[in-house]
Amino acid sequence: MRKARRRESEKRSMAEINVTPLVDVMLVLLIIFMVAAPMLSMGIDVNLPRVKSKSIDLAEEKLILSINENREIYLNKTRLPVQDLNAKLAAIFAARIDREVFLRADKNVPYGFVVEVMSEIRKAGVDKLGMITEPPPEGAK
Repeated sequence: MRKARRRESEKRSMAEINVTPLVDVMLVLLIIFMVAAPMLSMGIDVNLPRVKSKSIDLAEEKLILSINENREIYLNKTRLPVQDLNAKLAAIFAARIDREVFLRADKNVPYGFVVEVMSEIRKAGVDKLGMITEPPPEGAK
């Protein structure tokens, strides 16, 4: 009779699942993704001008056009010449509803070149063109 009770108690204790290791692993993965996620959306290294402006929600996948100080143009992370920009954007927007592009231009790029790129973007049928900048340092007016 004692053996029967012992078996019943062993069976009951085996039915419980220890979730502590699962919670530990999930918390570690959450921390890793929280640290790694901002690094994934950085894109091309551009020295942005510092101005006060309203922040942009980049939670969705947006088209970001970057111009570095060497006048190289990148659409997200793909480099393309200014001549191909109009055709590439037109092809992309043929399948998209929102016609929105965000422009990141290095502050050392001549204004004339930025305007030329903006003209090509407008010719491609872009409805909204946003300029990405950095906020000024603390204490600056």
